Amino acid sequence: MQRVIGQGFGWASRLALAGLLALGGVMGTALAQDNRSSGGTVGETHSSLGAPIPWGLGLQPAGGPVKEAIHDFNTLVLWIIVAITLFVMALLAYCIWRFRASVNSNPSRTSHNTVLEIAWTVVPVLILLVIAIPSFRLIYYEDRARDADLTINVQGRQWYWHYAYPDNGDFAFDSRPIPDEDLKPDQLRNLAVDEPLVIPVGANIRVLTTGQDVIHSFFVPSLGVQKYTIPGRTLETWFRADQPGVYYGQCNQICGTNHWFMPIMVRAVPQAEFQAWVEEAKKKYAANDGMPAEASTRIAELSR
Repeated sequence: MQRVIGQGFGWASRLALAGLLALGGVMGTALAQDNRSSGGTVGETHSSLGAPIPWGLGLQPAGGPVKEAIHDFNTLVLWIIVAITLFVMALLAYCIWRFRASVNSNPSRTSHNTVLEIAWTVVPVLILLVIAIPSFRLIYYEDRARDADLTINVQGRQWYWHYAYPDNGDFAFDSRPIPDEDLKPDQLRNLAVDEPLVIPVGANIRVLTTGQDVIHSFFVPSLGVQKYTIPGRTLETWFRADQPGVYYGQCNQICGTNHWFMPIMVRAVPQAEFQAWVEEAKKKYAANDGMPAEASTRIAELSR
């Protein structure tokens, strides 16, 4: 029995060390912020790449490097769990067969086994090391952008999102869901918004979050971004969209009665199209606290 345990301990140790050494190559590919995409071309079709699908299983497809790193870590942990499950099942099956009553009528009363006790202490530690190192790397990778191309301020409010572009004239606007009766055939219920967050493809986007009233959460799963918006605090994260398209998310922090009323719609477009949108947005939202100019003018007239 000690020989079997010793062999299992040696196999598990080699597996853990091999996984630890190979980890840098697996995670390194995803952790390269400088590998920019081509950015697409003007006029390219913008499909809904980050939308949920009926009966979908697993994580949403990755839309950028942060989500790719999350996918790699998820796959690593999944295979570790599979290996542990198979090992435990095999060990149980062996014990049931080897120590069955018909061939082991006088069972051992052994209460201690040095090799076994060392094995079930050291092997879990090695497994946790294999999980912990990429876990910490991923946490710090998601934490903040290096050499960000664009900064966007995101403020959660009851119950809508407020976006500001300090690098592009400091204009700001509000984003609210489109009512069911106003939805167009190609718009998703409870996910489509009147004013999406527009970003250039291939750019590292620094996101600074804060809250106005209660805690909200800025969450776009296909881009691998999730950050709380907390009143009185400014938090930082980042993401990048490597393909033109629309990526959906929602507030995933219960924030009150209309918590469902806070979908997120990120539209990634080529750089030229983004610059054209910025010039239009500067005129549309100039000095009106996120309201279109015509709406602000009308409000001013009614207040006289």
